[in-house]
Amino acid sequence: MDQQQIEAAARALEAGQLVAFPTETVYGLGADAENPQAVAAIYAAKGRPQDHPVIVHLAPEASLDYWACDIPQEAHALAEAFWPGPLTMILKRAANIPDAVSGGQDTVGLRCPSHPVALALLRAFKGGKGGVAAPSANKFGHVSPTLAQHVRDEFEHEGSVAMVLDGGAAQVGIESTIVDLSRLATHGPVLLRPGHISAEAIAAVIDRLPAAPDAAAPRASGTLESHYAPHTPVAMQERAVLVQTLDALHAASRKVALIHYSDLPPTHAAQRLPATPEGFAHALYAALRAMDGHGADVILVEAPPQDGAWLGVNDRLRRAAHGSTGIVHGLLNKQPGI
Repeated sequence: MDQQQIEAAARALEAGQLVAFPTETVYGLGADAENPQAVAAIYAAKGRPQDHPVIVHLAPEASLDYWACDIPQEAHALAEAFWPGPLTMILKRAANIPDAVSGGQDTVGLRCPSHPVALALLRAFKGGKGGVAAPSANKFGHVSPTLAQHVRDEFEHEGSVAMVLDGGAAQVGIESTIVDLSRLATHGPVLLRPGHISAEAIAAVIDRLPAAPDAAAPRASGTLESHYAPHTPVAMQERAVLVQTLDALHAASRKVALIHYSDLPPTHAAQRLPATPEGFAHALYAALRAMDGHGADVILVEAPPQDGAWLGVNDRLRRAAHGSTGIVHGLLNKQPGI
């Protein structure tokens, strides 16, 4: 990435504008985290609910103490182990940080991304001492972008984004792991969103396995039941059921777009992904976006394995399919064209 582009993007952020940039997980839609008006512009551009917090991205040299208070030793240990990288920590928000980034909560989500373009931007922005609030660079609830073109497809026509920095395809492909450390004394660490960094990897650093989310857990990015969804309805099925469903939908003259990793019969549109959790995650969002463009009645996804390595992928697919409950039954029990 040309350093002049990085500097121009940093100046745009400092002027209160929105800049999309690559991280190792997905592309983010960034704004100055200390400028409530700029953060409000993110919410407006995405159509994001005001109570849904965003994650603040920091340069490696930034001080956690500026952004958070009552920081436990576990946070420093996890930062040492996984930053820069795809881990977000929820901590108590410092009094000087506006609540615009936290959806009105007393906590803040912080992470240091590892993508070289993101790091260059964070170091150029406010001399490396600022924070960039950046949810995924897409309309709220839609599939996260893993290419710069995905961002342009979402926002280019409306002019809300000043710049899009192109850093190639996102390496990880799904959003960061989120662990809540703001209630250690009462709840211990809590895994709010699974991702590339597993609960077991976190436990290896802090000697405590993160618990599942509880009703009082802080709200966090990407944790609504329906999320990461293309416009075409999504259904996820085990292979044996999926083969029968494909036959039935074809017999009913329904158009199926298929995302799979094992051998399956041809259909209207299909994309085969790697049969590893890392490879599948890397390709998933691009595949959902590609299959969304084929005019299918449904996107069928071959359900991945259920072991822990696939937890992040299964979480994203479950949320993508949440709003499409009953879609296969409905397609099989309606006349074509209805």
